[in-house]
Amino acid sequence: MGQVLDKKIIEKAPKRTRRPLVLAAVMLAMFMGAIEATIVSTAMPAIVGDLGEFSLYSWVFSSYLLMNAVTVLIYGKLSDLFGRKPILIFGIILFLIGSLLCGFATSMTMLIIFRLIQGFGAGAVMPIATTIVGDIYSKEERAKIQGYLSSVWGISAISGPAIGGVLVEFASWHYVFWINIPLGVLAIIGIGRYLHENIEKKKPIIDYWGAFLLTISITSMMFLLVGSGTNWGWTSPVAIGLFVVSGITFCLFVFQEKRVKEPMMPFNIWKERSILIANMASLTTGIMLIGISSFLPAYVQGVMERSSVIAGFTLTTMSIGWPIASWAAGTLLLKIGFRTTSILGGLSLILGSVMFVTLSPEDGPLWAAAGSFLFGVGMGLTSTTFIVSIQSTVSWQQRGIATAANMFMRNLGNTIGAALLGGVLNNQIMSYFQKHSNESEPLSVDTTNILLNEGERNKLALEVKEILQDGLTLALHWVYDVVFIFAVISFLLIIFLPKKENRSA
Repeated sequence: MGQVLDKKIIEKAPKRTRRPLVLAAVMLAMFMGAIEATIVSTAMPAIVGDLGEFSLYSWVFSSYLLMNAVTVLIYGKLSDLFGRKPILIFGIILFLIGSLLCGFATSMTMLIIFRLIQGFGAGAVMPIATTIVGDIYSKEERAKIQGYLSSVWGISAISGPAIGGVLVEFASWHYVFWINIPLGVLAIIGIGRYLHENIEKKKPIIDYWGAFLLTISITSMMFLLVGSGTNWGWTSPVAIGLFVVSGITFCLFVFQEKRVKEPMMPFNIWKERSILIANMASLTTGIMLIGISSFLPAYVQGVMERSSVIAGFTLTTMSIGWPIASWAAGTLLLKIGFRTTSILGGLSLILGSVMFVTLSPEDGPLWAAAGSFLFGVGMGLTSTTFIVSIQSTVSWQQRGIATAANMFMRNLGNTIGAALLGGVLNNQIMSYFQKHSNESEPLSVDTTNILLNEGERNKLALEVKEILQDGLTLALHWVYDVVFIFAVISFLLIIFLPKKENRSA
């Protein structure tokens, strides 16, 4: 009888989370998201060269980032209600479905739609994976563990662009999406078996209206930024209408969040000065990040006429600098504080941006790689410091949504950046072609596709190729000028970080 009771007690005893194995599974899930960013950017010139429609280039990123930005807050709230495990697994499964479909896309429109599905799942991966680490490790351990998480970016940097370049060069771009599937399956197995949570289940109160209003606001702004200057004028009725819709729905979103019991974005956490500034700085660095990672391969391949492997190398250095700086940040923020560490990161972002502003075709890919490395250092120092600071400021009950809010701001920056910088790129290319192309053979934005296909590029007449390359160079420099402006804004925001942190967890 006693043995039976002992057996029942053992069976009812809560299972213990195996932290090293959970950390490995979380890192694998994050690697899946990290390699997605680098490998798709490397493959984009080949994808556009195959599917055409260069004018939709930025939408491949914008569609993914839109769903990522909108859903990240919902996932963060649900993870606080139901635990991290089921929500993360659901997100990974949805991400894998989107990845599978992206590989089968036969047009840019199909690819953009499938990227929406992929982004819908991706909204759960990064923020909840990061939150899990905040849950299972103490605040003294988080700085060191963040270094481990950031090493994921280094590994993806070395393997992602290299694998992407090799697949594009010797196989097909379709495989850059399918490579996610085995990674996601392994991450699901690890998290499912070794992460155990004791969560008091609550009735879900999901802010659907908030999610709807935010989606409309962001989508309207994206169409405004991408289409104005190319498809319609900045002062046209369409542009004004989109601006009004975006502004009104955003105001309604703020009103909605203040009145509901369980807001998708709890603005009370923004009252903490360190969280407010960290989130605003994450918005600006998100704009900068998408500007470099999305358009640098087009410059290296289309203007410098280098291979996709070399283009991938220039992005690799960014993601190598990122984890190195994150490792350093884990030590620096304990010795010199959050604010000083962030300031060093802000300075590195400015230096990297200056290198891109001064980039010319004659400088070659090494100059671009150096600027990319400095940019990665800046991202590593700032992003790691922001996350550790935020997770140390709030309690467990708000850690999921607080982490998600920071990820949301960076994703929102990515989304705005993809739309804004894509609009700048298309507008400047079109303006240059109108001034320099032959009236009998007018060039369009989509004609730039030819530069990204080596075989087609070599068939161009020298005069036409020069016009195309000069137009792309000028347009990309406008993009880098905007990136530099946001680097300065980021630095100014960081200066206002408080010298002392309020810690509650």
